Amino acid sequence: MKLAEALLLRGDLQKKLASMRERIVRNGLVQEGNTPQEDPEALLLEAYAVTTELEKLVLAINAANMSNKLPDGRILTAAIAERDSLIQRHGLLQAAIGSTQKEPDRYSAREIKWVSVFDVKKLQKQSEDLAKKLRELNAKIQESNWQVVL
Repeated sequence: MKLAEALLLRGDLQKKLASMRERIVRNGLVQEGNTPQEDPEALLLEAYAVTTELEKLVLAINAANMSNKLPDGRILTAAIAERDSLIQRHGLLQAAIGSTQKEPDRYSAREIKWVSVFDVKKLQKQSEDLAKKLRELNAKIQESNWQVVL
């Protein structure tokens, strides 16, 4: 199995587990005299099996990320950490840019006027540069994910 396939499977298992959690909660309590639509005990056992499968898969993914490198020599874990950092920085820049925009609420010249303290053009350029760097890094990571065998 390729690393990329394992990542897709991990996502599917996480969604399945979330769905099972909802089904367990939905069927955990019924009115006296009624029966649940599904057996919550069986669902719980099945959910435990999914968590065990997910744990094994995550261990294999983490091992692959620690032992495989991008063409530039970085291990995948380092590239993923850098990607996460870029995502956070991009989000911060987007929040800063968003903070400079306010709906006009002035009705006369004597009311409070809001002025941006950021150089929005500079922030926007930084945001675009980070987005480009993030796209390029994501492409390298995904390319590697389709080459690495678990």
